[in-house]
Amino acid sequence: MDMNIVCLDLEGVLVPEIWIAFAEASGIPELKRTTRDEPDYDKLMKWRIGILKEHGLGLKEIQDTIAKIDPIPGAKEFLDELRSITQVIIISDTFSQFAGPLMKKLGYPTIFCNSLEVAENGEITGFKMRVENSKYTTVKALQSIGFQTIASGDSHNDLGMIQASKAGFLFKSTEQIKKDHPELPAYETYDELMAAIKSAL
Repeated sequence: MDMNIVCLDLEGVLVPEIWIAFAEASGIPELKRTTRDEPDYDKLMKWRIGILKEHGLGLKEIQDTIAKIDPIPGAKEFLDELRSITQVIIISDTFSQFAGPLMKKLGYPTIFCNSLEVAENGEITGFKMRVENSKYTTVKALQSIGFQTIASGDSHNDLGMIQASKAGFLFKSTEQIKKDHPELPAYETYDELMAAIKSAL
C-alpha cells in the first residue's frame, strides 16, 4: 500500500518566483527580495505590502502579471508523471489569489497556501497564514495521519519540511543554501528529482 505523499514547493520549483516577475513588470527592483534573501516571511510580506501601498499597486496589477507567467519548462510534465505514481500536494507560502491562475496551467494539482486580505478597492491590506511555520507543520500533520512524506523545495522556508520528511531534496536552490546544508541532496533538473523521488517511494 502506497502511504507516501510528495510535498513540493511551488515558486522556484514549478513556476518562476511571482514577486520577481512582478518586480520586473512593475519596475520596482526592491520587490525582488524573496524568502531566499529574507528568511522571516512575516517581515518580508509586511515590507512588500508597504511597497505596494507606496506605489498605489494592488491585487489586480499583480494578477495581471501572474496571468502572463508560465510554469518552468518541464514542470507540468514532471507533475503529471509524479501524480500518476503517487499522491502529490503543493505546499506554498504564496496566496490563493496568486496561485489560482497558475494551478490551471499545472493541471489543477492540490495546493495548500495562504490568503491575502484585500480591500474592496483591490488594495492588499494584510495576509493570513494558514498555520504557523506552514510547510513543516503540514508535513508533521500528514505524518500524524499515517503518511510518509517526501519533500522538495528551493528556499529557507522549505528546509523544515525537507528535514522532517522520510526523504527530502533541494531543487534549483541557491549556492548558499546548498553550502549550508551539504547533507541534503540537491538537484537541478526534473529528471534528477524524479529519479530521486522514485527511489525514495
